[in-house]
Amino acid sequence: MGHLLLAALLLAGEPASGIAGVSPAPGNPNLLQLGVPEVPEALRERMAQYQEARSAQVLDAADDGGAILVATRFGSTTQLHVVDRPLGAREQITFFEEPVGRARFAPGDPRAVWFLRDRGGGEFHQLHRLDRRTGRAERLTDGKSRNDQFVLSRDGSRVAWASTARNGKDMDVWLAEAAAPAQARRVVEGEGTYLPLDFSPDGARILVRVFRSIADADLLLVDVATGAVERLTPREGKGSVRQAAFTADGKGVWLVTDRWNEFNELVRLDLGVPRRPPRAVTHTIRWDVEHVAVSRDGSRVALAVNAGGVSRLYLHEPRTGRLAPVELPAGVVGGMLFPARRPNVLFLTLQSAARPADVWRLDLGSRKLERWTRSEVGGLDPERFVEPELVRYPSADGVAVPAFLLRPPARPKGRVPVVVVWHGGPEAQSRPLFSPLAQFWALEMGFAVLSPNVRGSDGYGKAWLAADDGPRREQALADIGATLDYVASQPDLDPARVAVYGGSYGGYMVLATLAFHPGRVRAGVDVVGISSLTSFLESTQAYRRDLRRAEYGDERDPAVRAVLDRISPLLHADRMDAALFVQQGKNDPRVAQSESEQIVRALQAKGREVWYLLGLNEGHGFRKKENRDHALLAATMFLERALAAHPAAAPSSSPWPSPPAAERGTEPGRTPPLPRTGGGEGRGEGAPAAEPTPRARAR
Repeated sequence: MGHLLLAALLLAGEPASGIAGVSPAPGNPNLLQLGVPEVPEALRERMAQYQEARSAQVLDAADDGGAILVATRFGSTTQLHVVDRPLGAREQITFFEEPVGRARFAPGDPRAVWFLRDRGGGEFHQLHRLDRRTGRAERLTDGKSRNDQFVLSRDGSRVAWASTARNGKDMDVWLAEAAAPAQARRVVEGEGTYLPLDFSPDGARILVRVFRSIADADLLLVDVATGAVERLTPREGKGSVRQAAFTADGKGVWLVTDRWNEFNELVRLDLGVPRRPPRAVTHTIRWDVEHVAVSRDGSRVALAVNAGGVSRLYLHEPRTGRLAPVELPAGVVGGMLFPARRPNVLFLTLQSAARPADVWRLDLGSRKLERWTRSEVGGLDPERFVEPELVRYPSADGVAVPAFLLRPPARPKGRVPVVVVWHGGPEAQSRPLFSPLAQFWALEMGFAVLSPNVRGSDGYGKAWLAADDGPRREQALADIGATLDYVASQPDLDPARVAVYGGSYGGYMVLATLAFHPGRVRAGVDVVGISSLTSFLESTQAYRRDLRRAEYGDERDPAVRAVLDRISPLLHADRMDAALFVQQGKNDPRVAQSESEQIVRALQAKGREVWYLLGLNEGHGFRKKENRDHALLAATMFLERALAAHPAAAPSSSPWPSPPAAERGTEPGRTPPLPRTGGGEGRGEGAPAAEPTPRARAR
């Protein structure tokens, strides 16, 4: 497959890369690289067990709760599996080269499964239906458009999904009878992004989200038969629409929004006439509601709250108005659901920094938590895994930056090297999720891993989320210097041995660190990152360009463009003095390949040596195990060399810089000002598959 892909590119006369001298990685023709030496066998053997760690995510449950649909990986990619008892065997039911991660049983018929799948990481997902009786999967969409977020009616007779099929740019809502999916029709269309959320109990209406940004969305009620559209959110002001679902009787809507609160809260909207004001359920909880599950009979609503990165579970009884906490092991909930006919049973995915994601079943009567999957960790002892500490440190304008710090458990005398991991998004959040790579760095390499939630991160209220929007991003970049100052302030962390790692927007933060804080870090690993904010906005796929302008600002406005140029690392490449390793997926629809290659060429023109890795069959990050394993091995080798105790220990042929400012005798806490001249280009959004810290789907 890899040889065929590379050959096809060459025959078509299209160079796979604009970087001269790239060549296939040893044993993997789907990866092209430049400057990456052979990975030492000793390192490969040390990481092998960590790279075999797995996870499991619950996607759906049979109506009676007797089986669950799970996404997990046993081969190269994540596929669908069925588990029919606690800790039972995972029966694999899809076997594709490409990963499958979003799926549902057909209501009333767990032998039929609906799912989305793309090719090569391009994110042009197609809707499929699998008949488990024959093992055959039928593609139901056109094979060309981007399709997303499908929902099924409660009786399974109808399916609705979002698609760009009309014009290749705008996401409309399409609907089809399950028995005749080829006869799909548009029920909502317009400029922008329209996403179906839920069918009413009788299947006659659909809740639709109009998504403009994470902080600006509206909720529509659409009549399937007539196409009549009613807006449920107020016209004045703006707010989020994170989730929405019909009440059991169809007379109301459960909505998660920050429209009436600083945080995303659960409110009930009445659909009766006359309308009553929205009724808040979680107004006393000063954190974001992140997941909601509604039992089919309406007797219970389960909600998970993101309390500073850690999940708390609550149960709400609509009849009594009671809201009660439910004790869970410390960790992060990744999704939850009620089986259609079991309102007393809740399935949920749960993980922590020291425990992979697994599926659990909670009996709401007894509060007994029962494990349904046990994900392997490569034969390692999970008791050795370490948990991070939540820390805060001051930045400019009097703000305090929250971060998770993973310290190596066995620390020699003196200070330890640090890898700062910038999350993607930028509207994502670093959370204490299980990362085999971060555990390897801490346990085997002796690195501390610091994962900040700088201004613009999700989970801390809408003011913090909006603090980097548009031109304010320039001021928010002060959090980079504050992070480096925090490292220097800690007696056990070595400010002379700091590296930065990040994917997507986190990749931009890596490049920004190198460009605007020269001398303070030794190396950076940029995975599918933005090198120029303006060129990013001009090259990202058309269906998402306006969504990104809402976050970064409109590059067509000269005043905004001037700011974007000023803070684009590409135009300040001459300031970069740290080693750089760039990783990119060729089919990335979010951050174009050109974003990575233009920074590589700019540094080469300055005489800098840069490592470069290109995945020919990857998109926004590396999702295939063989590609991801090589990418993470190479990145770890790169960091190991960069963070060696003495710079002289690095090979003379490598791009390792001279010691940072703190080692050269200059003032360690001094942060150079951001440049006030220059130009730029751009990119931005969620965390890639190769990122070792919690990921958030790009918006």
